[in-house]
Amino acid sequence: MTNTLIGLAKICGTIPLYAYGGIGNDENGQFVLKLLKENGINTRGIKIFDGELTAFTDCMTEESTGERTFFHARGANRCFSYENLDFDSINTDIFHMGYALLMEPFDREDKEYGTVMARALAKIQTKGIKTSLDMVSTENDRYSEIVQASLKHCNYVIINEIEAGKTTNISPYSPDGKLDANLIKKICEKILVLGVKELVVIHAPQGGWAMDSDMNFTYVPSLKLPEGYIKSSVGAGDAFCAGMLYSIYKELAVEESLKIACAAAASSLSEIDSVSGIKSVKGIIELFEKYKAG
Repeated sequence: MTNTLIGLAKICGTIPLYAYGGIGNDENGQFVLKLLKENGINTRGIKIFDGELTAFTDCMTEESTGERTFFHARGANRCFSYENLDFDSINTDIFHMGYALLMEPFDREDKEYGTVMARALAKIQTKGIKTSLDMVSTENDRYSEIVQASLKHCNYVIINEIEAGKTTNISPYSPDGKLDANLIKKICEKILVLGVKELVVIHAPQGGWAMDSDMNFTYVPSLKLPEGYIKSSVGAGDAFCAGMLYSIYKELAVEESLKIACAAAASSLSEIDSVSGIKSVKGIIELFEKYKAG
């Protein structure tokens, strides 16, 4: 979740941020630590595993279509587990867990909670901390089983349309292959029924949708960006998530939150890497007003 943490730091430099996770004792691990510290993020919750690689992902993009394929090396993510989380040191307003389906020790079965991740989220909630969950778009026969175990221990879920479909076993696409807002709404309703306490957020290239615990459904379309603006789409989902988490932390209205999240994602598109383009909240709001749809 390095991208999301750094995105939050860029959006608002005054929010105290803490990183928890595992890295290898290698060059990539040192790079991650340095990057986090340079952005003012507390790294005391990061454990270094000797003899392991720091997890990394190679992203391959089809130049003509923009279609992306990710090749992920799990590395130290195969090692960092429930026992490595210093629960006593977690005293934040929100704890954001990412990613389900990438951290094997947390995806393992737990007889009481369903998964180890669900156990961890439940324990954090007992401290009065609100919890948030993100996941990855991957193939796994246990996808919905793994994710659904954690939902009842989440206040917020922020995911893309592919992950939302896999979580609920409801396709968000109509028979003609187009994203269907009515199906998105149905998916949001099911995720809330499965136990999420406050807010479900789904994002896609078309925009962002949210449903709160009163079943109020809100949509904000993506920005209309000028030709040549987009340098890369890698990290746009993480930037959206950072914008949403910032807005939740600041207790903004849902529609305003979606506007900030969509504009945060749009700002990240302006640079080839995942975080350099992300602006402060002031710049994000200005970007939304400049390129908002309609």
